[in-house]
Amino acid sequence: MLTTIQRKIKLIKAAKIRFAIHGYETINDIDSHFQPSNHTCIMEAISSNSPEQALAALQCLWPSASGVFYWNTLIKNTLLYAQDCVKALHIFRQMLRFNWKPDGYTYPYVFKACGELKSFQWGGCAHGIAFRDGFVHSNVFVCNALIALYGRCGVLDDASKMFDEMLQRGIYDVISWNSIAAAYLQSRNAQKVLDVFRLMTSKGHIWLRTDVVSLVNVLPACASLNAWSNGREVHGYAVRRGLVEDIFVGNALLDMYAKCGFMDEAERMFERMEIKDVVTWNALVTGYSQIGRYDDALGLFEKMREEKIKLNVVSWSAVIAGYAQRGLGEEALDVFRDMMRDSNSEPNVVTLASVLSACAASGTLYKGREIHCYAIKKMLNLDWNDMEDDLMVINGLIDMYAKCESVNVASRMFESMGRTDGNVVTWTVMIGGHAQHGEANDALGLFSEMVSDKNKLLVPNAFTISCALVACARLNALRLGRQIHAYVLRNRFESAMLFVANCLIDMYAKSGDVHAARFVFDSMGQKNTISWTTLMTGYGMHGFGEEVLQVFNGMRKAGLPIDGVTFLVVLYACSHSGLVDQGMDYFNKMRRDFGVVPGAEHYACMVDLLGRAGRLKEAMNLISMMSMKPTAAVWVALLGACRIHANVELAEYAASRLSELECENDGTYTLLSNIYANAGRWKDAIRIRFVMKRKGIKKRPGCSWVQGKKETATFYVGDRSHAMSEKIYDLLEDLIDRIKVMGYIPDTSFALHDVDDEEKGDLLVEHSEKLALAYGILTSPPGLPIRITKNLRVCGDCHIAITYISKIIEHEIILRDSSRFHHFKDGSCSCKGYW
Repeated sequence: MLTTIQRKIKLIKAAKIRFAIHGYETINDIDSHFQPSNHTCIMEAISSNSPEQALAALQCLWPSASGVFYWNTLIKNTLLYAQDCVKALHIFRQMLRFNWKPDGYTYPYVFKACGELKSFQWGGCAHGIAFRDGFVHSNVFVCNALIALYGRCGVLDDASKMFDEMLQRGIYDVISWNSIAAAYLQSRNAQKVLDVFRLMTSKGHIWLRTDVVSLVNVLPACASLNAWSNGREVHGYAVRRGLVEDIFVGNALLDMYAKCGFMDEAERMFERMEIKDVVTWNALVTGYSQIGRYDDALGLFEKMREEKIKLNVVSWSAVIAGYAQRGLGEEALDVFRDMMRDSNSEPNVVTLASVLSACAASGTLYKGREIHCYAIKKMLNLDWNDMEDDLMVINGLIDMYAKCESVNVASRMFESMGRTDGNVVTWTVMIGGHAQHGEANDALGLFSEMVSDKNKLLVPNAFTISCALVACARLNALRLGRQIHAYVLRNRFESAMLFVANCLIDMYAKSGDVHAARFVFDSMGQKNTISWTTLMTGYGMHGFGEEVLQVFNGMRKAGLPIDGVTFLVVLYACSHSGLVDQGMDYFNKMRRDFGVVPGAEHYACMVDLLGRAGRLKEAMNLISMMSMKPTAAVWVALLGACRIHANVELAEYAASRLSELECENDGTYTLLSNIYANAGRWKDAIRIRFVMKRKGIKKRPGCSWVQGKKETATFYVGDRSHAMSEKIYDLLEDLIDRIKVMGYIPDTSFALHDVDDEEKGDLLVEHSEKLALAYGILTSPPGLPIRITKNLRVCGDCHIAITYISKIIEHEIILRDSSRFHHFKDGSCSCKGYW
């Protein structure tokens, strides 16, 4: 059954045939008889939002000037109201096919459709047709639309060229300037947006009347550059122009102040705005979350719910992200559950990424897997085509799996994507995942691949650099760390130099070059609390306690806040440098002078400090005075002191307390077994080893690695697998013979086996750190430091032997064990026996 419109189309076709038979030759002749009916038919088809029927009606017309209006209306309605860009372009092609000539009103809609689809190919074709018809050089509306098209497609060179040509020909208006500014903003070139706005408001263009759109373009640019001073100037300009009352301008100003961290200004803006919408509330909630004022964010969020303001998924996402960034994963997941119960809010990609971050922060792998399933289902249901949206969720999943110690799953996801499909965030979370879970070699391998010539489109950001530096620090890979430092300097990471510089200080300190760490610190134009604390930590690891106290005083003079973390670093340094009295003094000043309440970790440091100095009775008195229950760290510190000073009775007491806390591990059992062995109580030592075997607890094998000329060599105790093993053992035998003449006597208490002294001496020679040292001597040019890393605490006999060896070789020996650095040179060690 034919519809009314279809019947009218059929009548028009029949009329055209009849008039052709009767000799009417022009469309004006037909229009003079049937134009009202024809107009009604076409307009009904267009207004009914039926492009197919409207096309059929339009195809019945012969070309005439009035007909272009209907084609334009159809393209416009299909694009703006039906929101079908592909169909709008199909209608444009049909228009050309039936020899209708587009005018200056056609092309802006066509270019808008191409821009919405981000189709540079279709846009270029339409540009060519408009150029042929002479609209590109004369029509300001067409040129403005072209700038917007190329901006949406990310082709900034073409957009800039078009704008420059418009300026030269003098065919431009405020929309032209807004279009190029929007193009720069969409391409994240915020500085260019500011430059355009300055030119717009300069004396040379004083006749240009900037509008709301101009301000809404420039304020986000100020926010992204953290250019709050420029933002304030724009605010003043908006007040003078009388545009500040506009809600879009007000929202943009509020958002700018919030993103620049000026929450007082943002709050004042919020209070002044008579009209607020959901964007206004969202901007303030997000601002609170971004600077860590999570209680304020949650309070405002609850107020929105009380006042029944529609929650636009942004508010939910901001609160979830705030909790996640604070490390409160469970709280973030609770908010997500509330969101899922709210019928008005459906999670978007930002929400899913925030929830995955929360799962990562709380280590809730099972919940992360649920979100993974939900994300797959959501993507399929919505038929997402935006690769950026997909990547945001995929990157969140890779990060979640990596941080929840499922690095293998993260790696499979990364590999399944195809390495060319990921962006810088994808690579960064993968590098970070490997670095954080002890797979530093894999992390550095990925980083090297990322910066290779075959990945020229991937440019590491500050977070990528930091992850690579963490991996270098874990491996003691000083050479590669220096190369990354050079890369940072060459590529001028000014926007994140503070963040990167702090990571460089940490890398150099943990890789054995604390002097380079100090050089980076001194070269920094701006320093924060992390900068000072990281340098102090580095000095403390190397046993430079006096330097730590000097840096601490400098931090106080700089007016930076002193907190519990700072004092933990100071007490650790005092403990590892033998500064007992100074350590006691700072511990007593914590609460009295700085208002910092000592925590269990501070007491553990003090027990370690007193215990290393042999003041075990004072250490026990301090434990008895603790205001909280002693933690495992406290008893482990006491147990370690008992090992140094051979106090078996107190060691047994500390071990029993650890057993009550169910904190027994290989380190606890090994310490106690060693204490028994040193005391000659072999039956007790064997009993401990039997308990370990029964409980399935295995002692970690000692492992040392050393940087050679071309490679990093790894050795285990008694290792003879290396190609140079024969030379290594021959050199060790020679070195031991030479230092025995100098007074070295093997400390057989560290050969923890019930065998004779001669066999114990042979066992001591095979320790991994001695093998690594011999390899380093054989492969390092004279005068260069030999850098050794050991996964466990350095053996006492090895420490004595290496001290002697440092007298007869031309190298400084820098040995990093599980807790600190030892610098051996000219027969002495930097630890001065406090290790």
